[in-house]
Order: sequence, then structure tokens, then C-alpha cells
Amino acid sequence: MLAQLIFLIVALVAIVLFSLNLRKILRNINLGIPTNRSDQPAKRWTTMLRVAFGQSKMIVRPIPAILHFFVYAGFVIINIEVLEIVIDGLLGTHRIFSGIGVTYNVLIGAFEILAILVLVSCVIFLIRRNVLKIKRFFGTEMTTWPKSDANYILIIEILLMSAFLLMNGSDAKLQTMGLSHYVQAGSFPVSSHLINLLPSSETTLIAIERSCWWFHIVGIFAFLNYLPYSKHFHILFAFPNTYRSNLNPKGQFENMPSVTNEVKAMLDPTYTPLELPVSKFGAKDATDLSRINLMNAYTCTECGRCTSVCPANITGKLLSPRKIMMDTRDRITEIGKGIDKNGKDFTDGKSLLDDYITREEIWACTTCNACVQACPVNIDPLQIIMELRQYAVMEESQAPAPINAMLGNIENNQAPWKYPPADRFNWADGEM
Repeated sequence: MLAQLIFLIVALVAIVLFSLNLRKILRNINLGIPTNRSDQPAKRWTTMLRVAFGQSKMIVRPIPAILHFFVYAGFVIINIEVLEIVIDGLLGTHRIFSGIGVTYNVLIGAFEILAILVLVSCVIFLIRRNVLKIKRFFGTEMTTWPKSDANYILIIEILLMSAFLLMNGSDAKLQTMGLSHYVQAGSFPVSSHLINLLPSSETTLIAIERSCWWFHIVGIFAFLNYLPYSKHFHILFAFPNTYRSNLNPKGQFENMPSVTNEVKAMLDPTYTPLELPVSKFGAKDATDLSRINLMNAYTCTECGRCTSVCPANITGKLLSPRKIMMDTRDRITEIGKGIDKNGKDFTDGKSLLDDYITREEIWACTTCNACVQACPVNIDPLQIIMELRQYAVMEESQAPAPINAMLGNIENNQAPWKYPPADRFNWADGEM
């Protein structure tokens, strides 16, 4: 009963802490502007199943795609084993699902094969990051914590899978000894190779099996509470994020309702907008962005695929789409912490634009959508960049000189060029 009580306390503490952290993140996201992305539900479900569940955009890079699939499948499927462990921990039973017979043996065997695949994949990922030093894993935004975070999660996965296999190996050997509590159940295609390496003492084997059992389940609870502080939160957010993807063709920009209202009011003095006039155009701080933008930020995997295909970044410009997402997440998190400490009206005098993202970064973007296309979970850094640009131009009248010249030409000549409208077709007569 003592073991069951300890397990119950550990489980409740883990669930409560995770719920509190999740609630803070959802609160931070809700600081953004509401956006309706509930249209075309059938197409949204299809997109989510294809991109998040099916990982269709990962296959562009086949080797990491296959390795990631092993880790992903292991994480999802081995949770069935976790369910059994939780029930055993609460009831004081051992392998409570063993009563399903042959199916149980097949499941445990499949779990073990997945566990070794996860372990090997994580080792390869560690080598790619720390030995081969793949270029996209590095950059000015990849400071000590982002790089360490990636390594921590891989090491945790390796330890959890190792504990799982060692637990099963000890269990299998105890089963051969005929101990009543260790029922004859399960198939152990991987951990059976550890049996000859394990001690023969029943007491020692039980100690190893129980230690690995506790390490495995407590490690999973700890992993659950590590997620809100890690880029690996995409494990949960990838699904709602892809469901709320922008379904319009890439490159199609939506009219700003506030601007549309202004134009209609200028053309028709009797026009009454359906919505109240906005007080600000574009976005200066994270709270001016939409909730979709903020969810994008928390879903970012920091994989660097966006930055690796960005033409501005490739040619040495300051822009990194990954940094845009990381800065947005850091800023809205900072705002949330300030609200927790000082109340909802707290302001720290900082903003996303200038304090986190520089003007040089936003104007380096070519709006080519390469980053949006490359993202494996349909994150849209370009939309944030455009919101920041809109604020700079429409609220501050600040833009690079060539852009100001172009805007002036459009205003005066109805075209981006300096020529008057009357001369627009002179080129056809060979006069230009």
C-alpha cells in the first residue's frame, strides 16, 4: 500500500504541475488577437492527419524523416505500456493486461522493437548534432539553452528506453524463476539478450526490475513537465497548429479589414463599418499578433528547416525565420511572467519589434514563402514579419528609402515607377 500511495502522490503532483504550466501557455496564447480558423473542417482534419500525424513534410529529408518516425511511433505506441504501468502502480498489480493472451505477447514484442529503434535513432541524432554538426542546428539564435535542450531530450529518451528494456529483461529472468508475482507473460525479442548479463540473485533482480520500473514511469512524468519549457512542446501542439493552418495558396495576402474600412469610408461617406475602427495597424509587440501566430511560436521545433532554405539567410542577411519564431515565443512568455508577478496591466516598456526583432531582419525578407513551405508543422513566420512591417510603415512611416520611394510613386503615379501615368505605355513605342 505504501508503494501505491507514493505512486498516486507522484502521479497527482506531475499532472497538477503540467496542468498549471499548460494553463499558463494557453493564457499567453490568448493574449493575442482572436482569429477564426474553423472554416472548411474536412480540409483542416485532412491537413492535420497528413502533416502532423502522417509527417508528410518530413520526407523531404529522408534519413531524419525515418529516424524521427521511429521516435514518434515509439512515443505514441509505447504509451500503451505506460497505461499498464500506471494501472499497476495504482492497484499494486503486475502486468495487468497479460490476461489478453497472445495479443499481449505481440504488443510487448512490438514495444521492445520500437524501444531499440528509438534508442538507436536518438544516438544517431546526438551524433548528427554534436559530432557531424549539421549546419542548420546552429545559428545566432541557437544559444546555450536551445542547443542543450535538444541534447537533454535525446539523452532522456535514451535513458527511458534503456530502463524499459532492462526492466523487461529482469522481468523475463524472474519469470523463469517461477516467482508468483511475476506472471508468465510477454515476448522479449530484445531484452532477452540481456538475461545472461543479469545477476542470478532473486533479490538483486527484483531490485533492478523495480528500480527500472520506477525510473521509467517517474521519468515519463518528469518528461511531461519538462515539455512546457522545451521546444518539444510541439509533440502536443503540432496537431492543433496544423489544424489551424492557413488554407489559402501560399503568397496570397489577405486584405486588412481596418484598411478596407478606411478606403470604403473615404469613397462613401455614408458607409458604416461592421467592426469598430482599430487603434493600431500591424503589430509592434507580441500581444498585437494573432493567437494563431502565438500558437505557431509555441509549436516551433527549432529544427532550422525554415532558415536553411531562406534565400536572405543563405546570402548572409541577418534574417532567420527560426529566430523570428523563437523571439516571438520568448517575448510572449516574458509578458506572461510579468502579468503573473505584477497584474494584467503590467508593462515593461519593451516590444517585440526593436527589442527582440530588428528592423534589418524584417526588411531582409523577400516574402518568398520558402520558410512556410519547409516547416514540418505548417508554421508561418512570414505572417509575423508582415505584421511588423505593417506597423513600421503604417504607424511610424518608417521604411527603407527604396520602399518609401516606391510607395511615393504609387501614391503619385499609380505605379511603382517614377514615370507619370501618361507615359506608362511609352515603352511599347520604343521611347523608353
